[in-house]
Amino acid sequence: MSAIPATGREWHLVARPEGWPKPEDFALREAPVAEPGPGQVLVRNLYMSVDPYMRGRMNDVKSYVPPFQLDQPMEGGAVGTVIASNADGIAVGAHVLHFGGWREYAVVDGKRAVTVDPEVAPLTTYLGVLGMTGLTAYAGLMEVASFKEGDAVFVSGAAGAVGSEVGQIAKLKGASRVIGSAGSDEKVRLLIDEYGFDAAFNYKNGPVAEQLKEAAPDGIDVYFDNVGGEHLEAALSSLKVHGRITTCGMISIYNETEPPAAPRNMALFIGKRLRMQGMLVNDHNHLQPQFFEEVGAWVREGKLRYRETVVKGVDNAVEAFLGMLRGENIGKMIVALDD
Repeated sequence: MSAIPATGREWHLVARPEGWPKPEDFALREAPVAEPGPGQVLVRNLYMSVDPYMRGRMNDVKSYVPPFQLDQPMEGGAVGTVIASNADGIAVGAHVLHFGGWREYAVVDGKRAVTVDPEVAPLTTYLGVLGMTGLTAYAGLMEVASFKEGDAVFVSGAAGAVGSEVGQIAKLKGASRVIGSAGSDEKVRLLIDEYGFDAAFNYKNGPVAEQLKEAAPDGIDVYFDNVGGEHLEAALSSLKVHGRITTCGMISIYNETEPPAAPRNMALFIGKRLRMQGMLVNDHNHLQPQFFEEVGAWVREGKLRYRETVVKGVDNAVEAFLGMLRGENIGKMIVALDD
């Protein structure tokens, strides 16, 4: 058992953001480090994840997951080293994936910690390409959108951690065409040159509907929505009869205080007999073994590429979160807690 430090730093939400979060809505505070109780482990976090869904948890509204509590540590995915253990089957020195992020040290129920192997894949991948974001991409495309070989697929937020994996999985599974949208010309080049998308466009360069029609003149069968708003409206126009939409996120409206202007063409659902379904990754945990086997092999073989944007230092975690909301990351945004 390693020496347990007296204190560690943790990020607290101190004010509920109105619109875009501000640095002063958060505080980095020292807190005592507790010893693990029966069935628990103490983890020294090495890496933590910042994700779009966390913005929703900052609002005091009833949702699928409880809001962050003020003046309490926030939560999120993290990977770290076990420095003390009272849990059967988890030894000191093991690396575990858990949900006690936003802090340097976390006491975690052993049943909620997943042992991961840095020899199989880098630890950061368990927060991204082989983690919750990867399973979101896999389940959202294969199960929620009922993807089938020959489908034409459009992905918004395509250079992000989920979107980039959706597009590549679709290609590996036999999509006829994969189109992505992103927020910079650099990201558009990445989608085509590195991730193998058939077409991509910068949504800031013109109306999304026009750019999508040019990129997919024959229409699309599946829309994987990470953005909402204008992108959703454009996709409704391009979807073929019996098209399917997976609603994974709506990052374009998370920080808005007024209702979105679009979509205004929801009547297309009727004539086209469209299907739109929201998704939460926790509903699809039964796919995890299949996901690890199939996607893990693609990653090892170099068939599925991924990028990570790593920000160093726990004190920079909020800036990393805000940067992710602004689209400054390429691939998964991760915080390395050590400087």
